[in-house]
Amino acid sequence: MKVTLREKKIKDGKRSLYLDFYPAVLQPGTGKATRREFLKLYVYERPKTEVERSHNKETRLLAQNIAARRQLEIQAGNYGFLAKSKKGDDFLKYFRAVTEKHNSSKSAKQTWENAYLHFFDFAGGRCTFERLNQKLVEDFKSYLLTCHTRRSSKQTLKPSSAASYFQCFCAALSEAVKAKHLTENPAENVKAIKTTESAREYLTIEELQLLAKTECRMPIVLRRAALFSALTGMRFSDISRLRWENVRETGGTKHFVEFKIQKTGENLTLPISAEAFELLGSRGAPSDQIFLDLEYGAMTSVFIARWTLAAGITKTITFHSFRHTFATAQLTLGTDLYTVSKMLGHKSIQKTQIYARIVDEKKREAADKITLK
Repeated sequence: MKVTLREKKIKDGKRSLYLDFYPAVLQPGTGKATRREFLKLYVYERPKTEVERSHNKETRLLAQNIAARRQLEIQAGNYGFLAKSKKGDDFLKYFRAVTEKHNSSKSAKQTWENAYLHFFDFAGGRCTFERLNQKLVEDFKSYLLTCHTRRSSKQTLKPSSAASYFQCFCAALSEAVKAKHLTENPAENVKAIKTTESAREYLTIEELQLLAKTECRMPIVLRRAALFSALTGMRFSDISRLRWENVRETGGTKHFVEFKIQKTGENLTLPISAEAFELLGSRGAPSDQIFLDLEYGAMTSVFIARWTLAAGITKTITFHSFRHTFATAQLTLGTDLYTVSKMLGHKSIQKTQIYARIVDEKKREAADKITLK
């Protein structure tokens, strides 16, 4: 690689100084291969005074120093964001290795896997460390906001999914900086993908009680599991994996469940009410699955819709709505936010605050019902 200082005649009797690279290099700002880097330094083509001649001498000396520094940077593999990695090293291979490390839970593993696969598609199956720059990061961000899911060519990514995948990609870049593959993180000045808070549909306590009394033609195991979720706040993924060995007894009539949350991989000890315990049915062997043959399929939402309509409830209720029902009901009845957060298995109380805002809105609606007019 050779760096040569050259001059180009421009208007107003001046010459522009630039560097000539051979062969071409990838510019940090654009990620495109180029032979030139204009230094934004100018000299007089025909200096007439001592001041102009002095200016030319100092400016050319400065340009020569920059050229020498560029030569050293390129030889050391440190031009732009590139550092330890040699020319041609594959960032995708590094991203794959980072992805395989993030397997603390099934959910986290799948998110990282999807992030890697989308970047693989975006990069065309190969991306050297030299290509990494702010423009590429911005382009990948735009790609995620418009691309289709990997399952369907007709369905675009949800903003929340795009935000999660972009966060994983930026985290991989951060790890590359820590490992000294990069001198800077090209995503440092790129804003994260913003997502709007999704609506959390839930049942009021009165609606839940009405639903519990309503008979409907649906798998009894699904009905039991849905009501169990409303009384415990447990997710479908955890309820479907629940075994009798997870159910413990204390004080004779008091029960609790101990299980590992599938989404986060965290262990949770959750007290359950007597009504929730009754929904579990007759105790079996420790290894027996409690909600046998409980599967989340295409008909699950249909069954729940028929059930809620039979109860005269017109809200769009999904299985996960029963978890939302538990959270809002607990806060409505006065349970503090910290306790509800722990019962839901949230890692931070910020995730639980959305339910507090929902309850505050219901209080506002209640307050507005009393009027002197």
